Amino acid sequence: MTAPHVPSELRTPQLLLRAPRPEDAPAVHAAVQASLPELRPWMVWAQHPDDLPATTQNLQAAAERYAAREELRLLVWTADGRELIGSSGFHALDWRVPKGEIGYWISSAHTGHGHAQEVAGALTAFGLDTLGLRRIEIRCDSANERSARIPRALGYTLDATLRHNAVAADDPAQLRDTLVFSVVR
Repeated sequence: MTAPHVPSELRTPQLLLRAPRPEDAPAVHAAVQASLPELRPWMVWAQHPDDLPATTQNLQAAAERYAAREELRLLVWTADGRELIGSSGFHALDWRVPKGEIGYWISSAHTGHGHAQEVAGALTAFGLDTLGLRRIEIRCDSANERSARIPRALGYTLDATLRHNAVAADDPAQLRDTLVFSVVR
C-alpha cells in the first residue's frame, strides 16, 4: 500500500490537531519547558530539551516527514487554534502492512481533562477508517499508569509486556518494561 492523502488538520469536539509548522516553535518550546517535570520520567527527549532554534529545526523536519508521509506528527491545539496543549501523531509507520504507532504528550497545564484520550481515540478512528491501517499500537513504560489507561479505555488489547527492553528515560541505569497495546482490523 502506498501512503494515502492525509489532511493537514483534524478536529475533535474540543481540539484541533494540525501538522507542525516551524512558526509553531515558540508555542512548542514554551509548552515543553513548562511540562519538563512531568515529561522527564517518560520521555528521553525531555532529558535535554531543544532550545528555540533547535525546536524550529525539529518542527521543519517534522513538517517534511509529514509531507512525505513518513511520520504524521500532529500538534494539539485548543479548538480555536490559539493555545498549544500537546503533541501526538503516528510514528513507526509501515505502509506495507499498513500499521503505525500513536504517541502523545499533553502539556502539564492541560492534563487531567481527557485530552490525550480524545486525541488517541480520534487518531485511532482516523487511522483505521481513513488511512486504512490494519494495526495501530500504543506503547508506554509499564510504570506510566496514566498513559496506560488510555489504550485500555479505547478498547486496545495488551499484546505484550516487553520485560527489561528499555532503560528509564530519566535514569539509564534502571531497566524498564514496555507495554504494547494494539487494535487491529
